[in-house]
Parts: sequence; C-alpha cells; structure tokens
Amino acid sequence: MGNYTIAVLPGDGIGPEVTDEAIRVLDAVASRFGHSFTYQKRLVGVAAIEAEGDAISDASLQVCQQSDAILFGAVGGLPSYDGSHKVKPEQALFKLRKGLQFFANLRPVKPLNSLLSASPIKSEVLRGTDLVVVRELTGGLYYGHLEPPVPGKPSEIRQTQQGKSAIDTLLYSEAEIERILRVAFEAARDRKKKVTSVDKANVLSSSVLWRQVANRVAADYPDVTFEHMLVDACAMHLIRKPTNFDVIVTENLFGDILTDEASMLAGSMGMLPSASLGTRETAHGRLGLYEPIHGSAPDIAGQGKANPIAAILSAAMLLQYSLGLKSEATAIATAVEQVIQAGYRTEDLSEEGTEVLKTQEMGQKIAAALAQ
Repeated sequence: MGNYTIAVLPGDGIGPEVTDEAIRVLDAVASRFGHSFTYQKRLVGVAAIEAEGDAISDASLQVCQQSDAILFGAVGGLPSYDGSHKVKPEQALFKLRKGLQFFANLRPVKPLNSLLSASPIKSEVLRGTDLVVVRELTGGLYYGHLEPPVPGKPSEIRQTQQGKSAIDTLLYSEAEIERILRVAFEAARDRKKKVTSVDKANVLSSSVLWRQVANRVAADYPDVTFEHMLVDACAMHLIRKPTNFDVIVTENLFGDILTDEASMLAGSMGMLPSASLGTRETAHGRLGLYEPIHGSAPDIAGQGKANPIAAILSAAMLLQYSLGLKSEATAIATAVEQVIQAGYRTEDLSEEGTEVLKTQEMGQKIAAALAQ
C-alpha cells in the first residue's frame, strides 16, 4: 500500500472528459490494491491562458515538479486560439517538456485481437504487432530557438523584400541523441531485443550525426539487434510489415508523425497512451507526464463521444513507470481488454454487433471490471 500525489492537468476540448475517466479507473485501482492517490488539479491550455495569462503558470509547474507523476489531458486545437495569438495553448506542453526535462516519449502500439477488424489494415498483417516508439522530445525543429540567438538561425517568420520568409532550425547535440538512444536500447532489453533507429541521413546533417552516435551506442548493447532505417521507408513498413518492429527510436518531428500513423494499427488514436519521462528520479520511479496521443478534438467535446481508453492506459503507464506499480498497471490493461472483448465500444470503434458507449459509460465499465 502506498500514498501518492498526482498532478492532473485536464486541459482543453475532450481533455477533461477522458481525464475524469482515467481518474475513475485510478480510484478503482486504489480501492482494489489499498493505495491512496491525492490529485492536485491545475489549469492548463486555454483555461490557464484566460485565468492566469499563460498556457501553464509557474505555480502549476511547481506543483508538477513536486508530484510523483503528472496526468495530462489535451491542449490546443481551438479555432479561437489560432496562430495569431501571442500565447498558444500548446506552449504548456513545450514548457513542461523543457522545464522538467521530459526528453523521452514512449508510445506503445499493441492492437487488441478483438479490435483487429477496426483497423483499415488487414488483420493478417496486424496480428502479432507489438512495438513501442521512443521519440526524442526536447530537441529538433520544435525547439529551434538558439540561446544565445544566432542571426538567421532561430525559428521565425520575417518580412523580406521578396515577401515573408520562414526558417526553422533542426538542432541536436551528441548528448541529446545518446540519451534517447540509451532509453531505446534499455527498453529493447526488456522486450524482443531489437532497435530500429529512424533518420533521414541521406539528406539531413542532423541525421548523419544521429546515425554516427547510434552506431557508437549500439556497440554497448551487443545483445540487441540493431538497424538503421530512413523515415520514409519506416512509414511504409509500419503499414506493410508492422510485426517486424520492436523498438523504434527517432527524433522529435519524425516521432510525432510516425506515431500518428501507427495509431491506425490500433484502430483509433483513442487507443494509444504515452509516457514522457525525464531525468528526475522520485521515491518510486521516474517523474513522468502521461497523456493520450490524441488532441483536444473540440468538435466532439462535451458530447460523450470521446474514447477514454488512451487516457486510461496512460494512467496504467503512470502506475508502472512513475509509481513502480506494475501489477496494478497490468490490471488496468486486463480490464480494458475484458471490456473490449465483451463487445463494448466507443463511437470511434463501433462495428456491427457491438454496443456503443458514451465516454463516461466506458470508464465505468473498465472501473467495474477492475473491481471484479
């Protein structure tokens, strides 16, 4: 039995809806296993901008820093906060990742057998797929601003005689590349012992360096099969032969795109969780931020159509990586599979012969399965 503090950042759109169901399931875990979870809810995204003037306040960042883990919903995607605003909801994620050094994003993809028909990919191609994408989070194009600034190098849009021009800087250091690769190799040792490093070394200097560092790090893991793959080839093979992958490791932008593609293997973005891990050790594990990979989906917010399973499985990853509660994490995954096997679905996964549930009803079913 343990007492744990979890910072909760529900965010925008469907974020609060799916986060509520993740908390419902965590409470069921607490009841079954005798734990105590204290939730510290804070504003993030649009709500934080309107109430506090920033996408996430310094006070909220401090709460996150002092917690055992962070449960995150979704931010951004609202038409009222487009590119014309100085403060954008998405800046909250960037501040969390950079400020708390969440450099490693883990996105597992393991389609449930009972959902193989929900994917546009043929069942015989999908069956047996079990992979994880390890994405670098604090470098690359998303963090192109150099400090101190170098003229002509930072990410910016500026006016020239020929009209507006834009520039983004893709910057990586050896240290940044090495630490994410080591996360991938360590993860592979607990899985099928294979790492695929994805880059664009035939075009990008940053990828040439990535490949050099990857070769050096791979030499320290002779028990792990290692290969390089260009990102365009990886995008193709994810659809053609997903069972060939175990651990995919790649830089920030490529990882963002490939994991959205990989969500189709599971049938819906509403099925895929993620964990963003940093350098800080806690009493129970590593401080991490846990969120579904989907966005805020404002078009369905408040309608009970959102699939909460990705948020619920993110809570399971929270238990495993930040709280060291592996049995409890497994119990959540088992409960999700039982509910899906029983024929219950949310709208994004509806098929003939299944029963479509609202967001809250799906959370209730999974929590009930945990109590059995």
